[in-house]
Amino acid sequence: MDIYLDKRAARQIRLSAQEAIEEGDMEALREDILDAFTEEQVEEIERRLDAGDLFEFLTDILDEWSGDDADELLELLETQLGEVGIDLKIETKAEDEEDDEEDAEDEDDEVDEESDVDQDLEEDFVDEDEE
Repeated sequence: MDIYLDKRAARQIRLSAQEAIEEGDMEALREDILDAFTEEQVEEIERRLDAGDLFEFLTDILDEWSGDDADELLELLETQLGEVGIDLKIETKAEDEEDDEEDAEDEDDEVDEESDVDQDLEEDFVDEDEE
């Protein structure tokens, strides 16, 4: 089974992991990871776990995590879920950066188009007295 975490969920886990690294609050991190999954995804994960408890599963992952790197935590989560037959797909930072670049290019194109339209309108409304 495949489970997809969108950019927002992956970003939230990374931010929460960074806070946990700085402050040592694993409880909030565990809750944020849990919140990143939909209710249906949590149910499916728990069906596949021996203990049947995602909270306990996340506790074990956080105990195994070195606590140094947010991406390492995501990789560990991906690996541990893979062992129970769940293929976790996480949008990576590179994909985020590509999306951000595409968004910036789209915005630049829109600005260019608006400038062209403004220029055309100005040319259409030339004062006849000037001619």
